[in-house]
Amino acid sequence: MALHRLDPERAHGLSIFALRSGLAPLPGLVTSDRLRTSVAGLNLANPMGLAAGYDKNAEALAPLSRAGFGFIEVGAATPRPQPGNPKPRLFRLTEDRGVINRFGFNNEGMEAIATRLEARPRDAVIGLNLGANKDSTDRAGDFAAVLARCGSSLDFATVNVSSPNTEKLRDLQGKAALTALLEGVLTTRDSLDRRIPIFLKIAPDLDAEGLSDIAEVATALSLDGVIATNTTLAREGLRSAHGGEAGGLSGAPLFEKSTRVLARLSELTEGRVPLIGVGGVSSAEEAYQKIRAGASAVQLYSALVYEGLSLVPRIAEGLHQLLAQDGFANVADAVGTGRKDWL
Repeated sequence: MALHRLDPERAHGLSIFALRSGLAPLPGLVTSDRLRTSVAGLNLANPMGLAAGYDKNAEALAPLSRAGFGFIEVGAATPRPQPGNPKPRLFRLTEDRGVINRFGFNNEGMEAIATRLEARPRDAVIGLNLGANKDSTDRAGDFAAVLARCGSSLDFATVNVSSPNTEKLRDLQGKAALTALLEGVLTTRDSLDRRIPIFLKIAPDLDAEGLSDIAEVATALSLDGVIATNTTLAREGLRSAHGGEAGGLSGAPLFEKSTRVLARLSELTEGRVPLIGVGGVSSAEEAYQKIRAGASAVQLYSALVYEGLSLVPRIAEGLHQLLAQDGFANVADAVGTGRKDWL
């Protein structure tokens, strides 16, 4: 790809510009009775979603809605604009088919993002990843503030306490802090004109006790879903020159780790909390493995760096074939059927 000759962050910006300008080919939606599904009350044409982090500022909502995704997550958004961490902060790990980023929630702030969301296409399922300002004295309050400002234009919102690139953010995954934070977000959600699902995005680096606490909190608060997982701090087995860079690792090296966390969370919640699987998906087979491990829907992002948007319909078409091959009438019928293979 020509963009690979450019600095990764510049290439990222140009891809957003190409989408906004109508210069990027849009593959269109793939759907079928097998692929259509419902997650936390969201009716999806297919279970393939765009993960947060690509369209941070909700700049390309209309073209992305025609790119083949069953749902789109933009952001993360924080109350005030912030520049993020110093550059360079995005690295391709070509030999590993991975990416390391240490962006640090760089975004234009909730006011700019809310304005764009108000003009969003209404025939797409669009959610927002909620974040906190790095210098905030009330990070838990930041999540609720962004939801209060943007919630009326959303189909769902995700509480992101699992990014490794904002200092001490992951401390909010602790049981007491997480419960208090989520209660504030849920109270704000209940004040909106329309009830929307609230998801929680977790790290893949949680130990058994931490994951058990997540399952307990999600179940006790009747969360609408959990997204498993964000990027990892682990670096085992990398071959690329940039493998030692600080930040969160995503892409192919994350697939097994994130899928095991997904399967374990599926077991802990006993199917009572819908799960969305993300981490290293670059093929229909990998999406299918996430679903069989316990995911009701799947997200991807890093694979687009290497494959482009044409990957989205290819995965959807392949997933339809895999479901048919195994005799599943609908994607929902396959959820969790292979969980034991990952435990």
